[in-house]
Amino acid sequence: MLKRVTHKGEKRIALYLPYSKENLRRAKSIPGARWSKTLKCWHYPDNKDTLYYLKNIFTEFIKVKEKEETKARLSQISDSHENAIKAFGKWMEQKRYSDNTVNTYTALLRMFFRYHRAKEIGDITEKDIIRFNQNYILRNNFSTTTQNQLINALKLFYYKYSNKNLDLDNLERPKKEKKLPEVFSQEEVQGILNSVVNLKHKTLLSLIYSAGLRIGEALNIKLKDLDSKRKMLHIHQGKGKKDRYIPLSDKILEMIIKYYKLYKPKEYLFEGQNGGRYTETSARQVFKKALKRAGIKKRATLHTLRHSYATHLLENGTDIRLIQELLGHNSPKTTMIYTHVSTSNLSKIENPFDKLNIL
Repeated sequence: MLKRVTHKGEKRIALYLPYSKENLRRAKSIPGARWSKTLKCWHYPDNKDTLYYLKNIFTEFIKVKEKEETKARLSQISDSHENAIKAFGKWMEQKRYSDNTVNTYTALLRMFFRYHRAKEIGDITEKDIIRFNQNYILRNNFSTTTQNQLINALKLFYYKYSNKNLDLDNLERPKKEKKLPEVFSQEEVQGILNSVVNLKHKTLLSLIYSAGLRIGEALNIKLKDLDSKRKMLHIHQGKGKKDRYIPLSDKILEMIIKYYKLYKPKEYLFEGQNGGRYTETSARQVFKKALKRAGIKKRATLHTLRHSYATHLLENGTDIRLIQELLGHNSPKTTMIYTHVSTSNLSKIENPFDKLNIL
């Protein structure tokens, strides 16, 4: 069941569903997912993107007020379209795409072919895609991210299924929003980490910052990935299925050793109370509480620690190409965004206002 709720002052969409490993995996894959102990449910930002993901990923479980409307819409996709999308999903799994990518792409394709239910797969043209963007994506205020993901899904789908009426190279993307990442000052990072008393929680947040890790990368670290003699951390299959090595500072290595002696994890560096990989939900809760205790009101996530690490490296004079390697970015363009966030050069600018004699 879906239900609109106000939780801790935020408008959220609550998801109630029976427990299973598959349901848990799906619930966590949706952007903005959080678990509430008080509500005893998963909840998400209250927007159309969230409703779209929920209705497509949890079609067989969700009971919503507009049940009849949803049922009618789902019945509009043809068997041939559905069979092709299922086959495409299995092909993506075979190619080792992540679960999130498989779920997102197949859900977007269902939405697209539901709109064009009267057309065969091989008859879709560029005009059909433009019409869908104008009459469905834009009219329903879907984000540019969703629109971009649709183009990605269609390109990959038609890479597998031939279509002489469609030139994939001509598919236009929406203009990207140029948003700069939120960044902490070094004093703010220090305040956040010092506010954490629990050694496991402190070590987790400290490692994310000191190595510029994505949360998934931090939680996937196994004991065998740490090389204390070489002071290196081996990240296996990060984003883009890439491995990389990250140097560990003496201070973080000392903290990790102290943490290990106290908690004695067996397989993963960070494990839950009953063993196994520590969950992203728990890590987010730890970070949220640390922010509150530190008195920081910025709209930040765990990923903000990674952004802050990269920005502080740049401000300390580290070469941008080394930062790219440390972060595991494919393109230097991705890393260059931190040059717009760094204050090292901006702070050197002499403001002409200071030369004015204001009475």
